[in-house]
Amino acid sequence: MSVYQERKDDLDRYEFMMGRERGRLAIALDCLTDGLVLVGQHGVYCQSARQAGKPAMDIQLISKSLTDAKELIASVLEELARKKAEA
Repeated sequence: MSVYQERKDDLDRYEFMMGRERGRLAIALDCLTDGLVLVGQHGVYCQSARQAGKPAMDIQLISKSLTDAKELIASVLEELARKKAEA
């Protein structure tokens, strides 16, 4: 099932409130947040042997990649909002 079918209600709501592009970026942020939650939960059980109290290195790398992607998308949303306010 595609994201357009799985998140149809959310897509409709966000696209109505924010416009098509910004609404889809907002849903992408939600998807990334869901992924971060799952990775975080997995990191609790998959601890690093070298660094006590930290998740395994692959979990750390996945978490950083997802966080970086969220940051980039959030900056695009902010830029779009700024441009809309200027217009």
